[in-house]
Amino acid sequence: MDNTIIMIVVGVVAAIIGFVIAKSMEKSKASRLIHSAKKESASILKEARSEGESVKKEKILQAKEKFIELKAEHEKVILSRDKKMAEAEKRTRDKESQVSNELSRSKKLNSQLESKIQDYQKRADILDKKKEEIERLHRSQVEQLEVISSLSAEDAKEQLVESLKGEAKDEAMAFVQDKMEEAKLTAQQEAKKIIINTIQRVGTEEAIENCVSVFNIESDDVKGRIIGREGRNIRAIEAATGVEIIVDDTPEAIILSCFDSVRREIARLSLHKLVTDGRIHPARIEEIVRKTKKQIDQEIIEVGKRTVIDLGIHGLNPELIKMVGRMKYRSSYGQNLLQHSREVAKLCGIMAAELGLNPKLAKRAGLLHDIGKVPDAEADMETPHAILGMQWAEKHGEKAEVCNAIGAHHDEIEMTSLLSPIVQVCDAISGARPGARRQVLDSYIQRLKDLEDIAFGFDGVQKAYAIQAGRELRVIVESEKVSDDKAANLSFEISQKIQTDMTYPGQVKVTVIRETRAVNIAK
Repeated sequence: MDNTIIMIVVGVVAAIIGFVIAKSMEKSKASRLIHSAKKESASILKEARSEGESVKKEKILQAKEKFIELKAEHEKVILSRDKKMAEAEKRTRDKESQVSNELSRSKKLNSQLESKIQDYQKRADILDKKKEEIERLHRSQVEQLEVISSLSAEDAKEQLVESLKGEAKDEAMAFVQDKMEEAKLTAQQEAKKIIINTIQRVGTEEAIENCVSVFNIESDDVKGRIIGREGRNIRAIEAATGVEIIVDDTPEAIILSCFDSVRREIARLSLHKLVTDGRIHPARIEEIVRKTKKQIDQEIIEVGKRTVIDLGIHGLNPELIKMVGRMKYRSSYGQNLLQHSREVAKLCGIMAAELGLNPKLAKRAGLLHDIGKVPDAEADMETPHAILGMQWAEKHGEKAEVCNAIGAHHDEIEMTSLLSPIVQVCDAISGARPGARRQVLDSYIQRLKDLEDIAFGFDGVQKAYAIQAGRELRVIVESEKVSDDKAANLSFEISQKIQTDMTYPGQVKVTVIRETRAVNIAK
């Protein structure tokens, strides 16, 4: 037991000793750590001080450099200001010196002006005295002249004025006469030029006059159906349309005859619908004809609208548009009335533009100039178509210039505007051109035949052709009978013959052609 206690005590003592040793070791270690930390902090402080010194020196240097730069810029600003102030002072001194010079000059001028004013005043006084003396002498001379001539000054003045008036009037009349003759010559040349240019710039078509239309059918069996039992169908068609229907031996065709192209067109379309439908009897015929008339009326309105749109005419009354459309189914001397009116409208527009007038108003007058030829049920047939057209235009709100142009284009009334002669001239151009109307077309063809006949009247002429609407005659001669020299003489003789025997517009070019041909056949 004593040993046990001893061992326990020994263990306790050993533990205490070990604990003390451990504590001492930790204390020495902590002291070493503190010492090393102090050394490290001292070195860091030293390094921080050195870095701070270097940064401080660097910032001081930068501050010095910045100060030097700012000082240099400040000096530059001060120098520029000083320079500007010096220049301003110089300009001020220059202006002061200039003003002083001007003042001294003005003083000299004032003194000179005063001296000149005094001189002029003296001269004016002298002139006034001389003027009074001259007036006195003039009065005395006038009194002496009045005594000698037994006339007062006013009477002599009146006689002188009258004589001068007479001389001036005679000279003015002679001058006006010369200018009028010169203006007439110039006006004729310019008018011819304008008319020729206008005609050349408008394309035209030839007139075709007919009073019949041909209705084609698929077979002759349809003819019997159109005629109907005892001819009742054909009589119903003729009664409803007012068109004569001719059914003869012409194969697969029926002739529709009527002077009114509107009726012919209604009959043609009605027959087409009846034949296509197959039901042909009087009641059906009347129904189809009624519908076709409505269709034609609508087509007339559409044609009128298209016409005014194509010509660029705006604001036309609907009734006048309908009349324009009805022109499509009217003709005058074989010339389609709508085509003629369109042509006249284009001619009027071009001619008005050449003369500096309103082309749109001229087109309007040209299009409407023949609306009196499209009568309605209420129209007085004894009234001339120009007057009737003018009345309709006035009724539907057309301008006074347009109405006067319509009414005066055949000289039924007096012309009051420049549009009226333009419409009259363009109407004549459109109606009188070759091929426009049937009578003119016949004379035009006859003139071409006469040209060729004149050429055939000379010996050696083989062929002759009138070309380019009669403006050129091309003659082909036989080379055996006509030599080159004789061909030139022949051309001259033919041209002289045409010039003496014929009346024609413009000029005719005669071309004589002579050629030699050698022909052989290889077998």
